[in-house]
Amino acid sequence: MHPLDCKLVLASQSPRRRELLTTAGFSFTVRVAGIDERRQPGESPEGYVRRLARMKVEAIALAPDEIGLGADTTVVVGEHLLEKPIDDGDAIRMLRLLSGRAHRVVTGIALRHAGKVLSDCEATIVVFNSLSEAEITAYVASGEPVDKAGAYAIQGLASKFIARIDGCYSNVVGLPVALVYHRVKELVGSLNDGQVEPQSAIPHDS
Repeated sequence: MHPLDCKLVLASQSPRRRELLTTAGFSFTVRVAGIDERRQPGESPEGYVRRLARMKVEAIALAPDEIGLGADTTVVVGEHLLEKPIDDGDAIRMLRLLSGRAHRVVTGIALRHAGKVLSDCEATIVVFNSLSEAEITAYVASGEPVDKAGAYAIQGLASKFIARIDGCYSNVVGLPVALVYHRVKELVGSLNDGQVEPQSAIPHDS
């Protein structure tokens, strides 16, 4: 079976993740269940997004022949972890922190099949140009920061603020597509080779 022919189930309601998977040629359905997304005390950004990705994919029902995909993205600048802004004031705060600085966009992914989970993580460095208060205010007024980790969308109006990136671009949008494809290909290959039977284990955190 080809990786793009597998029965993939996306455990996320993000339109950006759906668009990225569609553009890459994946066929998939969407199945979402609510989880508690609060960060645990002392949890690293990488540990946080990997845990949420796993929780998302474990919260949905899967048929025996389906592969579930969960993902979660956050933005890290200095000591600050920036999730989705709660309001315009919070978006302004985040953009002020990002202005003229480098930050990390971290996405955790989790693939689930036959009751076992494989997880991974991708990090991309993004450098913002310095933003004026007028630029920040106008951008927030556009509405684009809503529902975006770090209060910006690199594929949208915020593209003009980005000086450079180091790493996977699609990861900044919301899903490291190359990593997902690599892991799905690895999983499908093991299924094709008979290394993973319908009820056997998929390596965790490999």
